[in-house]
Amino acid sequence: MFRLTIAIGICAAMAWFNASAQGEDAATTASDSAVYPSFGSIERKDPRLDKLIPGDARLEKLAEGFDWSEGPVWVPETNRSIHELSGPCLLFSDIPPNRIMKWIPGESTASVCLHPAGYTGKAPRSGEPGTNGLLLDPQGRLVACNHGDRCITLFETDGRRIPLADKYDGKRLNSPNDAVFHSSGDLYFTDPPYGLEKRWEDPARELDFCGVYRLSKAGQLALLTKEMTRPNGIHFSPDEKTLYVAQSDPEQAIWKAFDVKDDGTLGDGRVFFDVTDRVGKEKGLPDGLKVDERGNLFATGPGGVLVFDPDGTHLGTIKTGEATANCNWGDDGSTLYITADMYLARIKLTTKGKSR
Repeated sequence: MFRLTIAIGICAAMAWFNASAQGEDAATTASDSAVYPSFGSIERKDPRLDKLIPGDARLEKLAEGFDWSEGPVWVPETNRSIHELSGPCLLFSDIPPNRIMKWIPGESTASVCLHPAGYTGKAPRSGEPGTNGLLLDPQGRLVACNHGDRCITLFETDGRRIPLADKYDGKRLNSPNDAVFHSSGDLYFTDPPYGLEKRWEDPARELDFCGVYRLSKAGQLALLTKEMTRPNGIHFSPDEKTLYVAQSDPEQAIWKAFDVKDDGTLGDGRVFFDVTDRVGKEKGLPDGLKVDERGNLFATGPGGVLVFDPDGTHLGTIKTGEATANCNWGDDGSTLYITADMYLARIKLTTKGKSR
């Protein structure tokens, strides 16, 4: 692990995108008075979905024009760790152009909040160098999974970037992808190779596996498992006894569930759901995921956001028509914000979750 201090001024550069309303069907939510165009559809496979997604729910297109949107996180109030960022607002990553975007309720465009974001090096590079997963720590400070810098970064209240983890066993991480905080303050994260310019074949890769890690509150990094070929989205069940991890490998497109032991390590993993047979038939792979207060999974994958009961039943899908990267809770916890390729979207639910 190393410590690096870089003074930054976040949200200084503002670049607005054209997000013109398209489509005739539109919906309005309670969080603001703006009317946004609807798109996509809701596939209902099990009546239990009706208790989570109301019958008149619509997927709203809030903004568009991004290269690959990812990692949404709701910022409920002014946040000193993000240069006195005024809330409420939503931050999300736009990975290839290496920037974090900001969307304010009622707006139809998003602005650049931070650039450069996940890669702060001087040498030009291609691929996906930006931040991926974004989340707030227990103190409300922004934490980012940095592809290009190959580390987990904390944004301190004085504007510094503090790398929290960049090496395991003396070797550089691949490119941290997504993360979730445990109630203990420990951070669990995944480390596939997607941020490397040549991914798994990149000569700069130092580890011969893709791991799932736990960064303790004291700053100690531990490998929890390396059995997953491309670990991606990650989240806990409400009682924190199960850790769900998505695997974005087209050869084995699955979600796994791991028992969480009392000491925070993981027990045996089991396949929670397998969508390998859908790869190539619908856009997307298992990617980001979140769990609601009842233990239901909202997991991006082929077709959009797949909704699962804790027993593993596929209840239905919020179909975006695009490769869908991630989702997260916002507003009062009952709004699901979704990043789907070039779009930022949301849908109002009758269940709630916490953005961790």
